[in-house]
Amino acid sequence: MKVLLVEDDPQLGATLERALHHDGSVCEWVKSAEDASLALDVSVFDLIILDWMLPDQQGIDFLKEARHKGITLPVLMLTARTATSEKIEGLDSGADDYLTKPFDLDELFARLRSLGRRREVRASSIITVGQLSLCPDRHEVKLGDTEIQLSKTEFIILKKLMENAGRYVSKSQLEEYAYTWDNCVTPNAIEAQISRLRKRLGSDIISTLRGVGYKVESI
Repeated sequence: MKVLLVEDDPQLGATLERALHHDGSVCEWVKSAEDASLALDVSVFDLIILDWMLPDQQGIDFLKEARHKGITLPVLMLTARTATSEKIEGLDSGADDYLTKPFDLDELFARLRSLGRRREVRASSIITVGQLSLCPDRHEVKLGDTEIQLSKTEFIILKKLMENAGRYVSKSQLEEYAYTWDNCVTPNAIEAQISRLRKRLGSDIISTLRGVGYKVESI
């Protein structure tokens, strides 16, 4: 599991980073909302651990903006606030779970495992970005009411992009993901697959940022 840790406290951040690595997760630790936004633009994560109080923005405001952009990753909010009204505010703003400081690491890992299981369940349901919908179970893609026929590899790549809607996914990440599901994928095939997807779906749906990757746009 790859975790984005957004925590400005140097001692707590270092402790969580070490603990996550020891638990077998890949952890990228950032200390501000701005750095978290940059990380989400260039990397793919499975989960976010988000502190409520950040130096440049309230974590809850960052979360609202992330949800508005279409980022659907599970988010575990960390805070010293214990009032029920504040917990409700965090959950209503898009947090999937809430953990108050100080906390036990074993409880943190249990909550992360629970969020990971929920994400796996979500992945089996229909994914929707604007007028574009994808059903993994039926291998079905629709643009509005029109069904779009895709090859196995095109479907795999589009699914990865839609799961990370609003964020760029690098070519190497798409290669790794597609190869996991389809051993016929060659290292140079991603650009060709993206080109075919644009022809089938429309050129405006998938955008490119040179040197960064590809992103599905909501239309």
